[in-house]
Amino acid sequence: MSHGFELNPAKGPEMAESGILANAGRFIARLNEWVMAAATFAIMAAACILTYSVVSRYFLKVSTDWQDEASVFLLVGAIFMCCAYVQSYRGHIGIDAVASILPESVNRIRRVIVDIASLAFCTFFSWKSWALFHEALVGGHTTSSSFAPPLWIPYGLMAVGMTNLVLQLLMQVLSHFARKEVTA
Repeated sequence: MSHGFELNPAKGPEMAESGILANAGRFIARLNEWVMAAATFAIMAAACILTYSVVSRYFLKVSTDWQDEASVFLLVGAIFMCCAYVQSYRGHIGIDAVASILPESVNRIRRVIVDIASLAFCTFFSWKSWALFHEALVGGHTTSSSFAPPLWIPYGLMAVGMTNLVLQLLMQVLSHFARKEVTA
């Protein structure tokens, strides 16, 4: 079991060293850092909204019908928008047991295959997210509560976040082929 204190600090995102791929990688890295800052404020806002809701219901006996959806929208946005940042550090859950027993040359091939498969899945997910966003926007769909915020907001955040993740994965896949020697 790991408690985190024995872990090495995270390495920075993998990037090409020069050329168009390096410039695109730096742009995406800066975008991801900006998105992380915005997501931090979204999570803090969700915490404040939920705290206000508890306090106003308990002490003031005031009903708040908007706080649950506002908090969920903020959290959905924060989670989906941060996926690319986490992927840039390869921070998503992975099974290292297989990687640790494979020879380095086979492990490189495995990483390329996993990145391509992830790219394919996330591209499909992104496409479906944009379809949901469009349907909610054109159809004027809202939630079923009395607050009734438009559903294009969380669907749009999900679509933008997944598109950013697709761009990050695309950069990783292209970087496999741009380098002569792929590092683990």
